[in-house]
Amino acid sequence: MSVIVVNTDFVPGKEIVEVLGLAKGNVIQAKHLGKDIAAGFRTIVGGEIKEYTEMMSEAREIALKRMVEKAEEMGADAVVNLRF
Repeated sequence: MSVIVVNTDFVPGKEIVEVLGLAKGNVIQAKHLGKDIAAGFRTIVGGEIKEYTEMMSEAREIALKRMVEKAEEMGADAVVNLRF
C-alpha cells in the first residue's frame, strides 16, 4: 500500500471518511564526536552548521519513514496535515 502524505488538511480529489488517530514517527540522533567538535568551532565564528543541518535532514527522513510505517499499521490510506 502507498500512503499519501500531505501538509494540507485535505487530499485533493479524496474524501476523509474515517480518522484513525495520530501516526507518529520520532527519532533523536547524535553526530560523531569529531563532527560535534567541528560544529562547536563553527558556532564561534558564525555561519551555517552544516553537520547539524545534515543531521536534521537525516532525522526528518527517518521520522517520516517511521510515521508512514505507523500509518500503514493503522490501515491508513493517507496522512494529512503533516508538520515537522
